[in-house]
Amino acid sequence: MRQRTHPLLPRPGPRLFTVWRRNLRVWRKLMLPAVVGNFGEPILYLLAFGVGFGAMVGEVDGMRYMVFIASGIVASSAMMTASFEGMYSAYTRMAEQNTWLGMLATPLTLDDIVFGEAIWAATKGLVSAITVLIVASLLGLVTDARALLALPVIFLAAFTFGALALVVTSLARSYDFFLYYFTLAVTPMLLLSGVFFPLEQLPDWVQTLAWMLPLAHVIELVRPLMTGSWPVQWLPHLAVITGYGAVAISLASYRIRRRLLR
Repeated sequence: MRQRTHPLLPRPGPRLFTVWRRNLRVWRKLMLPAVVGNFGEPILYLLAFGVGFGAMVGEVDGMRYMVFIASGIVASSAMMTASFEGMYSAYTRMAEQNTWLGMLATPLTLDDIVFGEAIWAATKGLVSAITVLIVASLLGLVTDARALLALPVIFLAAFTFGALALVVTSLARSYDFFLYYFTLAVTPMLLLSGVFFPLEQLPDWVQTLAWMLPLAHVIELVRPLMTGSWPVQWLPHLAVITGYGAVAISLASYRIRRRLLR
């Protein structure tokens, strides 16, 4: 078993993809109901908010309200799916099934496992976003093929949210602990990052808080691509998402190493 003690930076190898492949094989048994669920939830959001509020709101930022929220739901769906995978599913493999300890008896390093889990969470987030994008396209809420350029952004964002979730997992002693993260971080991002209404309508201090969190930056990149334009000042938004992901995956690797190998 080859393990490095407290490296300054995680150093995963190509074997991390065996972790990804293992999770894929397990997920394939539940793939059909999971994909159906990914279709059902966005339809519910789009109809409940888009049709219900849309009838009262009309246009937002020069576009139909359903068009406006479609891009927000694509981004938030990736966040929710990657977060759930990086917490509940990863915690089960770490603490309940001891799957990770079994992996550590192989040539896999802990960095391989953590990165493999983060990339798997990103994959799940991307699949969720793609299903929402398909629904939005069928409803005529996507302007052109430019929306496909949003998928690499979604994958990067889902990796970031998955890595953040793994940090929470490294601290958790039970499933109940995850409610704190969902209540204090995920739900505020969902409500305050521009998914359902423009950030400009919020008080200045709320806008400042929203810009300190990654989801608002994801939406700023995804929404223009889905509505037929190009993101403005895309590099700072991309830098924030990448920075969150780099710090989170390093911290998650360090914390999980201390938990499993101490």
